[in-house]
Amino acid sequence: RTLSSPRAGSSSAPAPRAAMPTHPDALAKKTEGNAAFKGRNYERAIELYSEAIAIDNSDHTFFSNRSACYAELGRWEEAANDARQCIIVNRSFVKGYFRLAVALQNMEQVDAAIAEVKRGLGVDHANADLKRKLGELEALSREKRVAAALESAQRMRDAGDLQGALRAIDNGLRLEPQHRELQQLRDVVRPQFEQAERKRRSGMSPEEQLKESGDDKYRSAEFEAAIGLYTQALDRIGDRTSDLAIKCLSNRAACYKQLSNFEKVVEDCTAVLEVQPNSAKALIRRAQALEPQEKYRLALQDVRQVLAMPMNEVGQQTYQMANGMQHRLNRLVQQLRQAEGAHAAAPGGAAASHVPRPRSPSPLCPLPTHAHARAGRPQLSLSLSLPP
Repeated sequence: RTLSSPRAGSSSAPAPRAAMPTHPDALAKKTEGNAAFKGRNYERAIELYSEAIAIDNSDHTFFSNRSACYAELGRWEEAANDARQCIIVNRSFVKGYFRLAVALQNMEQVDAAIAEVKRGLGVDHANADLKRKLGELEALSREKRVAAALESAQRMRDAGDLQGALRAIDNGLRLEPQHRELQQLRDVVRPQFEQAERKRRSGMSPEEQLKESGDDKYRSAEFEAAIGLYTQALDRIGDRTSDLAIKCLSNRAACYKQLSNFEKVVEDCTAVLEVQPNSAKALIRRAQALEPQEKYRLALQDVRQVLAMPMNEVGQQTYQMANGMQHRLNRLVQQLRQAEGAHAAAPGGAAASHVPRPRSPSPLCPLPTHAHARAGRPQLSLSLSLPP
């Protein structure tokens, strides 16, 4: 029987697969090891469990018990290694996940410990000890993230980045709304930021002020008002190739995206790309707007253009998003080809009624950017994307 400390609760996990009986000499070593463990002679217990493993390494309890010994000695890396081996030998033994989570927690790998507890709950979703451990680890993770947010906010405030400091404070308060230090820091930083903002904006042109007001409306989710302000700024700017105009177009596209007006998203992103043809943000946003219009080939073309750029220029997050979109769009294009093939093969098109047919298939060959502006009716909403 495996050692009971630390206990992993009663388990409704499935029974392990039938296996060959453990070698009797190995079981004898285990019994001696258990006695040494109970006598708190952990070093001797480790020796005996190691001898048992050398005789027969097919018994998961040998690794579990030796992991417990290493844990008692604070040798967490070795405890984690044995817990992993215990799971390899018997994936249904939930105590292995518990021991591994405890070891990882003490190695300050809280997120990894959470992942192991969740794996264990996947085996036995009702295990009380795993549930308690998950709650403990999630609270610890939240505490660490709040502390990191506070440290980041203080560092940015000291560096003069008041906006970044406020953003970090808000992130921390979302995790723990009543955190006193974050509240106190916010009460100090916010007036400083607002004063600095008033001073900064006072020296702006009317067009720049309109753009800034549009950004404020966007952040408060007043997308239609933001669109109006960006449009006013663009009307005053005149030159749609200027940096300010490009920012207004990009941000207005983000607003249209929130309102599921995908035709306008494509239009504004295309205007940006005519000036900045390698803007990864505009390409991704346009692809996201083309997809719900069933313009899968055009969307795939934009995504592939992003993936052809160096990752250090695109950014890892954008690259990963583009890669995920490429896989999805490839499947959709394949379905589109099958639908077109079925339609072409059907006499008089009759068989095509049983195959979904796209409204407006587009050629896969490269097209000029203005071709993307032809879009269909929007079909679904997309997630929030902050303006640049």
